[in-house]
Amino acid sequence: MQSISPELLFRGINAWYKSLPEIKKISHRPLLLGKSEKTAFLRNKISQDLEKNNLKVTSSNLKFDCCYEDLATLKDLILKNNCDSIIASGGGKVLDAGKFLAESLSIPVITVPLSASTCAGWTSLSNIYTRNGQFIEDVKLRSCPQIMVFDHEFIASAPRRTLASGIADALAKWYESSSTSSSIDDGLVQQAIQISRVLRDQLLINGEKAFNSQSVHNLSWVNTIEGCALTAGLIGGIGGEKCRTAAAHAIHNAITQINSTQKNFHGEIVGVGILLQLRIEEMLNDNKLAGQTIKQLSLLMKKLNLPTTISELGINVFEDKNLEIIAEFSCRDNSEIHYLPFEIAQKDIIEVITNFEKQKIKL
Repeated sequence: MQSISPELLFRGINAWYKSLPEIKKISHRPLLLGKSEKTAFLRNKISQDLEKNNLKVTSSNLKFDCCYEDLATLKDLILKNNCDSIIASGGGKVLDAGKFLAESLSIPVITVPLSASTCAGWTSLSNIYTRNGQFIEDVKLRSCPQIMVFDHEFIASAPRRTLASGIADALAKWYESSSTSSSIDDGLVQQAIQISRVLRDQLLINGEKAFNSQSVHNLSWVNTIEGCALTAGLIGGIGGEKCRTAAAHAIHNAITQINSTQKNFHGEIVGVGILLQLRIEEMLNDNKLAGQTIKQLSLLMKKLNLPTTISELGINVFEDKNLEIIAEFSCRDNSEIHYLPFEIAQKDIIEVITNFEKQKIKL
């Protein structure tokens, strides 16, 4: 079974208001789930609109991340208040938590992203972390959300940094899927790869313009936010697991195992992972275009204020056995890195990261 997309999608200006009649059809006592204090004003607005439509709202926030401790607490709250749906409103971890809880309780979930930082509002997948933000596992869900609301005015209120993160995460769709799945005969997979190529081209053309615009009336911004949050999700829905992740996300998952001096967004870490994946392909698979691609992407990432090395993520890989920890976690048996069409070992990760970090330090 393959779940490709949300049952209903509302997008554009006033998408939230347009969605209310459909939300009322499947929800009477929703749990409104969020996290960030910076987006509390939007959730207050959402709650007020729901109550005006005669819905009884229970509100709660993630205390840590999309972690099993938070999920257990929220599940008890949902059962205690007899909630019949979840409206997850926030970033990727809030959306993932809402989807996971809804499936475990067999109730509908409505996702309302408040930034374009990930495609989590679309997908049938939840990433589970520890309470300290260390990646544990991906959990495949039976279905995508029943309703996704992608309101451009909500997205426009998010910090530009979230859009930069979303651009990096969406770019990974091409660089990962083209490496892992180009030889697969399945027509849908091949179509998904080609969509990811078009998405990459659009992001390379429009990404910087969108980052500098942040206007609901700017076409580059609109196309970019929808590419990050909608098209990227569709690629994973059509193409399946191998069109979602490979080395870039495997390295992301490994980097989260290390305590950083700063708070990093998912896409910021994935962006560094893309550059390292390209270096791996250059070293182990004779990818002759990888070096030029690294230069091209690094230039864009600098313009978007994105980190391009692990050190820029606030981590020194040359202390506390950090390098070994990243290499071991990247190459564990069930890691997505093994979707690459060649063998890769821990020593390869250590060599690539060491050379990459030292080269950047010299620059």
